[in-house]
Amino acid sequence: MPKTNADLQAKTMLVYERLVALHGERPLKPRREPMHELISTMLSHRTTEQNEATAYAEMRRRFGTWEAVRDAPLNELIDAIKVANFPEVKAPNIQATLSRIIGERGEANIDFLRDTPTEEALAWLTSLPGVGIKTATLVLLFCFQKPVMPVDTHVHRVSQRVGLIGPKVNPTAAHTLLRNLLPADPYTLFNFHVALLKHGQKICVWKDPRCEKCPLTDICNWYQENRA
Repeated sequence: MPKTNADLQAKTMLVYERLVALHGERPLKPRREPMHELISTMLSHRTTEQNEATAYAEMRRRFGTWEAVRDAPLNELIDAIKVANFPEVKAPNIQATLSRIIGERGEANIDFLRDTPTEEALAWLTSLPGVGIKTATLVLLFCFQKPVMPVDTHVHRVSQRVGLIGPKVNPTAAHTLLRNLLPADPYTLFNFHVALLKHGQKICVWKDPRCEKCPLTDICNWYQENRA
């Protein structure tokens, strides 16, 4: 068990090195434009990537512009994104977020965040209806290469089992704790996020983790307590 913060930082970098070696390294470059990333991530909560993509495509097909999405009858937007689960929650949040962005910025565009200090950008995004810390950090890291650490269910589970964060640390708190254990380098944070995500999907699964395939067993708290 790491006794100091320096020990924990060293352990975190060891986890990073081993998981990146296992799952591969990826270049950090925008996968889609910022408004697409924001709204897609809002749609992604508690659904699959396929359902998220289907809902987004249908919404854009029906309404075309972001202004049209904002102004659409709520029941029609709910119907358009119904495959994404909880459309009755997501639809009004999307419309309220679009209304706020267009009202403040004059258009559906959040590119100004590129030149906004990280903490200020994070605070602004999380003030939008339906936008939590996970959505905000994904947008800031993926689109604007800001030094933040997105934490989804897989990242959270792996981090807790290995012992990088405590058993009672929630995903919101984990964002800051994990970010502070790594260099303030977007590329490193991005690849750590991706490596933990893949590890949680393929090996450190929720039920019956495949520890025999894991390169972290010698430094994993959960393994030492349950399977060693």
